[in-house]
Amino acid sequence: MNTFGNIFKLTSFGESHGVAIGGVIDGCPSGFELDLDMIQAELDRRRPGQSHIVTQRKESDTVQFLSGIFEGKTTGTPIGFIIENDNQKSKDYSHLKEVYRPSHADYTYDQKYGHRDHRGGGRSSARETAVRVVAGAIAKQLLASKDIIISSYVRSIGHLELKIPLEDIDLSKIDSNIVRCPDEQMAKEMINLVELVRKDGDSVGGVIQCQVKNCPTGLGEPVFGKLHAALGHAMLTINAVKGFEIGSGFAGAQSRGSAQNDIFENLDAGISTQTNNSGGVQGGISNGQDIYFNVAFKPVATIMQDQKSIDKDGNEVKVQGRGRHDPCVLPRAVPIVDAMAAMVLLDYYLLNRAHQF
Repeated sequence: MNTFGNIFKLTSFGESHGVAIGGVIDGCPSGFELDLDMIQAELDRRRPGQSHIVTQRKESDTVQFLSGIFEGKTTGTPIGFIIENDNQKSKDYSHLKEVYRPSHADYTYDQKYGHRDHRGGGRSSARETAVRVVAGAIAKQLLASKDIIISSYVRSIGHLELKIPLEDIDLSKIDSNIVRCPDEQMAKEMINLVELVRKDGDSVGGVIQCQVKNCPTGLGEPVFGKLHAALGHAMLTINAVKGFEIGSGFAGAQSRGSAQNDIFENLDAGISTQTNNSGGVQGGISNGQDIYFNVAFKPVATIMQDQKSIDKDGNEVKVQGRGRHDPCVLPRAVPIVDAMAAMVLLDYYLLNRAHQF
């Protein structure tokens, strides 16, 4: 279960405090000229220590490609790569060796495997997501060559929510601030909230929204490979994600069919719909409209406050977070959502070619 995808596949490996994390990408089309700087730039968007509102772990997150690329182009063979861990502080976790942290994977990993890596969560650490960003950056480039553009941004943090209509959001402003909210005033309010939460030794969650523009019709493999099901699965594999909704989502469940149905119309540019409550997917297949969905992230489980818990022997203990942790994971999670969406869409784009002899 460490491999993701059908044709475009990523197998990831490594732990938070191991020598390195890395991956192997299989099924990438050959002859595509990669922008390696763009891949590193996507990693830089995810890396720790990039601003004062995220964890101050200082990882360079420099990717080293080992295979599958020759003279700047993909060869069609497996693309192997590693990202070295060069700023571990394992001693920060020594007090947790026998303790189960609230809302972490400590207890479940221990029960499943009979032992666990207590140093930063080991394999369950969000550090593993850097591997996905590398594969996603490659997928984004291939999709962009087909004019398919993926843009994710912070829609809400805590009680603060961006109220701008979807069609009016200026996607060029996503990286104009450290919280990655494409609205200057709301970004300032969100930053202030994260700073307040951090001073309290607490954490806060929120929602990332993703838009996919120029997705062609026909992507999706019913009945168990529906496009929105694949996107939901991809998002729910990201650390701290607790919810996924596409199109009108849960709000649409409160309205009537007469208000929700997307009416077809024949325009000069081709068949379209007057509305897009479906979020660009109908019957599990893309319909040519923009795809949009929301991904809900819970507050980071590690907080700098005393919490009750138990140890491996069932004894009650007091736990306090130490080390370097995000008070809010949303800003760094934006490129991860991008990456997972890109891998799904490229995978399904390649799958769709199997239906056209």
